[in-house]
Amino acid sequence: MTGDIDAAKGLGWFSVGLGAVEIAAPEWLGDRIDVGRHPSLVRAFGLREMMAGLWLLANQKPSAGLWARVAGDAMDLAALGAALRNSRARGRVAGAIAMVAGVTALDALYARRLQAHGV
Repeated sequence: MTGDIDAAKGLGWFSVGLGAVEIAAPEWLGDRIDVGRHPSLVRAFGLREMMAGLWLLANQKPSAGLWARVAGDAMDLAALGAALRNSRARGRVAGAIAMVAGVTALDALYARRLQAHGV
């Protein structure tokens, strides 16, 4: 179980880092994954991401923070799915979708495992 907690904390640090990029450089990130320039939306997503990561790192029960990340991942996937329809570089958006889906699977896996142990 210690490994699961360490993985959850790693996902928390990932959230903090990703959120910082989304807040500090929303246009750059939007250009990289071809979702257009929506700095306010990307910053809002970044704030949500960073808050979920900090909650995960500070909480004694990391499963709650992981479930918050799963909910945020669902929002990200919905936004990326909408962006996919308008993208000129669909491969970039599809790549971002694949990455978010992979992280969502990790979030859900560790959330279930830790929740089963009451953590």
